Amino acid sequence: MFSAKQLLLKYLLSSLFAFFFFLSSYSQRYLSDIDSSFFIKDTVRPVIKRFENLRITGYIQPQFQRAQSDGAPSYTGGNFSAFSSSRFMLRRARVKIDYVMPSKLKYPRALFSFQIDATERGVIVRDMFLKLFETKRNLFSLTAGLFARPFGYEVNLSSAFRETPERGRMSQILMPSERDIGVMVSHEPQETKRQRSRFKFDLGFFNGQGLSGTTDFDSHKDLISRMFVRPFTNQKIELSGGLSYLRGGWKNGTRYVYESGIAANGDHIFIIDSSASNLGRSSPRHYYGADFQCKFRHKWGESEWRAEYWFGTQPGTTVSTSNPGTLPTSNGNPVPTYVRHFDGIFLLFLQNIITADHQLMIKYDWYDPNIKVSKLEIGKPGTNLTIADIKFSTLGIGYSYHLNPQTKLILYYDIVKNETTQMTGYSADLKDNILTCRLQFRF
Repeated sequence: MFSAKQLLLKYLLSSLFAFFFFLSSYSQRYLSDIDSSFFIKDTVRPVIKRFENLRITGYIQPQFQRAQSDGAPSYTGGNFSAFSSSRFMLRRARVKIDYVMPSKLKYPRALFSFQIDATERGVIVRDMFLKLFETKRNLFSLTAGLFARPFGYEVNLSSAFRETPERGRMSQILMPSERDIGVMVSHEPQETKRQRSRFKFDLGFFNGQGLSGTTDFDSHKDLISRMFVRPFTNQKIELSGGLSYLRGGWKNGTRYVYESGIAANGDHIFIIDSSASNLGRSSPRHYYGADFQCKFRHKWGESEWRAEYWFGTQPGTTVSTSNPGTLPTSNGNPVPTYVRHFDGIFLLFLQNIITADHQLMIKYDWYDPNIKVSKLEIGKPGTNLTIADIKFSTLGIGYSYHLNPQTKLILYYDIVKNETTQMTGYSADLKDNILTCRLQFRF
């Protein structure tokens, strides 16, 4: 006979074995049942039952980059150090845990998701949210916590599956970190046989600062919505698309608000509004977006085209159009608000070469933070136009090779162009082209 201590030790060891064995096998599956071929003793089945709806996934992206010059500014992983034009880095290294509670019909009833990103730059939480599903008709869900904003196609495409190394400049400036804290209601039918299941609609309210701040610095919230048509597919063609809308803003720290106008001499300038009522008022942050995806299958591979266009109004400062995590200040004092009208585009062409293991990528994007002005108008004395008004465009050319279904190698070259202006340092094109060599593994 075993003593109580021996029985307890045996149970703990068996439980640990079953837990790690289950996680290693479950990385390939989702909501799967335990197969009898596992030959796990009845004493540990209650332990396994707790984890059968748990999924652990992740990916790692070590890479080497070479810039055109020392200290090159970059949206491919951050600016280079002042005296460096090359670097090794862990661009992303993430682990995600999902727990799903199924309903009686095997559709999800609740989902808890948690994801962290751990690199040489530190550890940060990327996702932490709860998603509750309506189970009577299986048409709606409610999401609350920290999760991706429902705007656009590129913003919501996971970095584990995105073909190009990075999102475009406009995505990174206007939607920093892609995520925010809020609540969202979604129409997403779980029954795929229904005709209406092709349409997914999200509507949510968010703080607005994303992960760039630790708390909401004002009471203004962003309303974000997206309607997406899931792919229509036949043997040769796959089509999908969506429309996105964001209405929000952030608080003016002063009564000084600059807006686009025309001077008496015809120059495009920023005109100041110093009304006392501006203090504490919300400056408009309004975005409109449309995206379209088309995939064509043929004998020697697949060809895919993606297009996405954004335009709208963005508040910022004299030198930046990024969404702030805290109220913008200089030496501890709030700074004036600059309201700009912007637009931008993402165009992507993907081509498999004979097989899906080899893929060619060509991407073009631009971000024009101030469509009211251009080129030599920027930096002209008396206009108040600065580096924050300069248009940038990027042509990316790349190739990826899948060593196996979970591992791929990416070679990618970004050719970055900026407008020629009268601003010091921007009278010619910057030397900021970047070569990226990345190895990516996901599980």
